[in-house]
Parts: sequence; C-alpha cells; structure tokens
Amino acid sequence: MTVWHWVRHGPTHEKTFVGWRDVPADLSDTAQIARLQDHLPKGALVISSDLIRCTATADALEQSRRRLPHHRDLRELHFGVWDGLHFKEVAARDPVLSRAYWETPGDVQAPEGESWNQTATRVNAVVDDMNTSHPDAHIIAVAHFGVILTQIQRALGVTAYAAMAHKIDNLSVTRIAHDAGTWQVETINHLV
Repeated sequence: MTVWHWVRHGPTHEKTFVGWRDVPADLSDTAQIARLQDHLPKGALVISSDLIRCTATADALEQSRRRLPHHRDLRELHFGVWDGLHFKEVAARDPVLSRAYWETPGDVQAPEGESWNQTATRVNAVVDDMNTSHPDAHIIAVAHFGVILTQIQRALGVTAYAAMAHKIDNLSVTRIAHDAGTWQVETINHLV
C-alpha cells in the first residue's frame, strides 16, 4: 500500500489567482510547521511541485526524510491569462467562461491555460508512477489546492464539482491510501 500525505504549501497571502505564477510561501509560523513535521511519518519520501511555495514548504518538512526531485506535473491548475488577476477581474473579462470553469469543471479551459481534466491527467500520471515505483511507501507530497482536489476526486470517485466543495487549508494534510487499484480517503484537510 502507498500512503499519500498531501500537504498544501504555506500561505502566499495573494488576493488574486495564483496558478503557475511563482510566488513564495509564508513559513513564519514555525510552531505550526513543527507540529506538522511531528505529525508526518519519519520514514516517508518527500516530493513537491517545482514552484517555490511548494519547494520551500517541502524544505521545511524534509528533516531526515528522503527528498525526491521536484516535479513540474504537480503544479497548480494553470490559469493562463487569469493568473495574477482578482476574481472580479476574471469575471468581468470572461463572464461566461469563468463561471463555467468553476460550475462545470472538466473540459472548460482557462484562456491560455488548462482545464480541470488536463490538470488531473498530469497529476494522475505522477501519482500512478509513484504508486508503481514505491508500492509500500509513505509519500509526503507538497502541492497545491487544485492538485490535492484532483486526488480527492479520483479516490472518492466523485465529480470535479463535488471535489471542489472540499476545503484545503494551507499546511493541512489530506491522507489517501492506494492499494492495487483501490483508493481510500483517510482524512481531508487535517490541521495539526
């Protein structure tokens, strides 16, 4: 069984869409990070998105755990031209498209970005590879809101819209186990 401990990166304090834009995480809450370090399994592998908010969070959690190379395909949803815009600006620019993007996620694509399904496909490929390469491991994966939700969707067998109803706080842990094609969601958005 491979057990995934999905950790959302530290807060960015951004008030706009943040997808592939590389913004830093605030890791100043050392007490929370220490609690998270203690909560996560000591012998786990650590992997993260290649964006700095995730790599820095993974650095803070690594300790003596084995670190794997950052992975580009664990990046957040690619918001394209919406990245860096406030929600109101996106709604004004693309009122019909932006509404469809959130209300009927799947194949609806952000301008010059990607759809939910495209994100899920790239993330699923990384997870499948890791499940095959490390079938008996605990894996701490430091990633993004959308990435974690794609795995909740997959494990629960629900729609993207239903998966998006879950709250994923910064520095929370979502634990999902995989065993021979069977998924089990153990915790979602656990804060320590």
